[in-house]
Amino acid sequence: MNQLEQLKKYTTVVADTGDFQAMKAYTPQDATTNPSLILKAVQKPEYRPMLETIITTHTGKSIDDIIDHLLVAFGLEILKIVPGRVSTETDARLSFDTAATVAKGRKLIALYEAAGIARDRILIKIASTWEGIRAAEILEKEGIRCNMTLLFCLPQAVACAEAGAQLISPFVGRIYDWYKKQTGQEIFGADDPGVLSVKKIYTYYRKFGYDTEIMGASFRNTSQILELAGCDLLTISPDLLQKLADSTTIVSAKLNKEAALASDMQKISLDEKAFRFQLNEDPMATEKLSEGIRLFCADTVKLEELIMSLS
Repeated sequence: MNQLEQLKKYTTVVADTGDFQAMKAYTPQDATTNPSLILKAVQKPEYRPMLETIITTHTGKSIDDIIDHLLVAFGLEILKIVPGRVSTETDARLSFDTAATVAKGRKLIALYEAAGIARDRILIKIASTWEGIRAAEILEKEGIRCNMTLLFCLPQAVACAEAGAQLISPFVGRIYDWYKKQTGQEIFGADDPGVLSVKKIYTYYRKFGYDTEIMGASFRNTSQILELAGCDLLTISPDLLQKLADSTTIVSAKLNKEAALASDMQKISLDEKAFRFQLNEDPMATEKLSEGIRLFCADTVKLEELIMSLS
């Protein structure tokens, strides 16, 4: 078997793309999207008619409403391909507004349900800010499952699990990027800082019995992916899925529950003050969270401008 086939024995593979054809090629269980991926997709000729149809169908509605329908339209097409779930992201500009994030999550779910999709096939992506985590806590109690994104450190992961979030997406590659920039060194394999961060979260969750799923995300190379074999899920871009499919090197599980249970990690207690302080104490997590929100906001604005140019 190739590495992709072997990896699927240990981990649920998720496609990190808005490209339907790429999904069909690698048969992932789930799929994730974000504003940057959707923006990239609708600029391709094969997806432009889809965007134009959404604009025409919802003429006279707000740009915000058109984007919601566009995101759901992509999600609906993806769900025709994957047997599992699709993650649809809330507007990053709402990252510090709990009430608005809750309203957006409810609206997206309502659009999916109006199209005949059960809510257990949808994950609402929310930034792992304190306000975003509180929004997820509310939505989860309503049966709306959440994927906590832009997650870079253990305190964020602990707060998400305590809130009952369905899934978290620690950003392996962006953690790696930060340390590479700071040190000028490329660190591969088990010592990769992004890999170490996810392993730490995995150990904590297993040791203390949290049900929140862990989905490693934002990979830069296949080494990062293979070092996390055994993680609940891994969301992988098409180019890295292809590299895994092209290799037949042996893949083995690197994460296991027994080792986690035997660890000496201590339980963390977090209220809002402790969360904000511990996040602030981690310059990497603080910088990458802020940067990630800014980048997603910028791509949402670009998507709005594209829609307005075509309206």
